[in-house]
Amino acid sequence: MPGKPKLKSHYPYYLANRPVEAGADLPVLDKYSGKVATRVAMADAKAIDAAIGAAAKAAAPMAAMKPYQRRTVLEHCVERFAKRKDDLAYALCVEAGKPIKDSQGEAERLIDTFRIAADESTRIDGEIVNLEISARTKGYRGFVKRVPLGPCSFITPFNFPLNLVAHKVAPAIAAGCPFVLKPSERTPIGALIIGEVLAETDLPKGAFSILPCRIGDAGPFVEDERLKLLSFTGGQIGWELKARAGKKKVVLELGGNAACIVDADQKPRLDFVVSRLISGSFYQSGQSCIGVQRILVHASLYEEVKGRFVAATKKLKAGDPKDPETFLGPMIDETAAQRLEGWIAEARKIGAKILCGGKRKGNMLDATVLEDVPHAAKLNRMEAFGPVALLEPFEDFDAALATVNNSDYGLQAGLFTDNLTHAMRAWDTLVEGGVVVGDIPSFRVDNMPYGGVKLSGFGREGIRYAIEDMTERRLLVIRDPA
Repeated sequence: MPGKPKLKSHYPYYLANRPVEAGADLPVLDKYSGKVATRVAMADAKAIDAAIGAAAKAAAPMAAMKPYQRRTVLEHCVERFAKRKDDLAYALCVEAGKPIKDSQGEAERLIDTFRIAADESTRIDGEIVNLEISARTKGYRGFVKRVPLGPCSFITPFNFPLNLVAHKVAPAIAAGCPFVLKPSERTPIGALIIGEVLAETDLPKGAFSILPCRIGDAGPFVEDERLKLLSFTGGQIGWELKARAGKKKVVLELGGNAACIVDADQKPRLDFVVSRLISGSFYQSGQSCIGVQRILVHASLYEEVKGRFVAATKKLKAGDPKDPETFLGPMIDETAAQRLEGWIAEARKIGAKILCGGKRKGNMLDATVLEDVPHAAKLNRMEAFGPVALLEPFEDFDAALATVNNSDYGLQAGLFTDNLTHAMRAWDTLVEGGVVVGDIPSFRVDNMPYGGVKLSGFGREGIRYAIEDMTERRLLVIRDPA
C-alpha cells in the first residue's frame, strides 16, 4: 500500500474535544494474527461524567453555530479523511479483520457520509403553517423551524467502525448537537482517528467526546438524563437499553436475517445474480446486519443456482485480510466463530444439509452453504452474523413472500425479478425497513433511509433522516393585530 500505513503504539481518548492519555489501556488485537496491534486509553466513570457535563454545556454554543459554520467543520473532515484514507483503511483492516479492499471501500463511504452531511447542514428547513382555518383564527400565522435536540449519546458496533460512527457523528454536527460516543471496545481505532480530525476544527468546547470504556462503566451513556437521544447500533441488547433510557429519544438498529428472492425470470442474468449473492453472503465474513442469510430461489432455477453458488463459494480466497487477493477474512473473535459453528452443527443435526464449508480454525470459519434448514433452527430464525447462507426453493411467489415475512426481523430484503407486479407486491407485502429490487438486501447508499421493524429496531439513519431525529420542531405563532 502507498506510504505503508502503520498504527501508532497508543491512542488517546477524546474528552471535550481534547486528547487524554488515561492510566488504563485497552489492548486492540490484530484480528487475523491475534497479536496486540496497539493500545488505546480507556475512559473511567469520572471521565464519562465529565464528558456528559461538557456536552450539556456545549448545547447552547453548538445550537448557535450557523449552518455555514457546521458545513465548514464537515468539509474539513471530508478533506482530511481523503488525505488519510490509507491510514483509515489500514487501521480498519487490522482492528476489524476486514479485507483491505473492503476496508478501502469503507473509508470511501466515511468520506461520502461526511460529504452528504456537509450538504444537508444547510438544508434543515422549516415550514409555514396556514392557521387561518376558520373565522376564529383569522389573522394568525404559523411558522416552524427545526432546532437541535441537545446532547446525544452514541454506541456503535465492531463491524463498520468507520461508517457506522460516521452515520451518528456527521448528522449530529450538521444538526448542531454535541455528543458522547462509545465505540466498540474491539474496534475503537477508527473512531479515535475521527476524533483526531474533529479536534482540528473550531467546534465549541465539549462538542464531542469519544470514549472507549469498560461495559460496566457505560451506564451513563444510556441512563444519564442530561442526554436527550440515545442512538444504538448492535444486537438485541438494544431493547434492554431502551428500557433503561428513561425520557430520552431512542433510535435502534439491531440487525436482521436478510432474505433474497430469485424469481423465475432470472435465468438470463444468473451470472450477475450469483455474483451479487456471493458478495452479500460473504462480504466481511458475513458480519453485516444486511448480509444475505436466506436465499429463496424459484424451483425452475434452484438446481442451477445452487450449483453455481456452491462452486463460487468454494473458490473464495480466505486468509490474511492485508492480502489484496483475500475475500474472506476472520470473524471478530473465536467466540463468535464457535457460536456459529455450533449453530451449523445444530441445523445439521435436525435435518439440514451442508453443501460446502462448515469447518473452523480459530476465528476463521469457512464460507458455508446449507439447504433443507428447518425453520426451528437458529440459523433460520436468528441473525447468523457470519459467513453462512441458506438455500431454499419455492414454487409460488406469494408463498416466498410469506416465507421472508416468517421472521422476527425486518431490516431489508432483496428481490431479483423483471416482473413489475412482483416487485410492487413485494414492496407492499414484505414487512421490512427496505426492499431492494434487482439487487441484494446488502445494498446501501449513505443518503437513503436505513433501519428496520420488528426485532430489527426502529428509527432511520441516512443523514437527512438522522438529522430529523436529532432535531425537534419549534412553532412560532404571530397574530396580526389589524
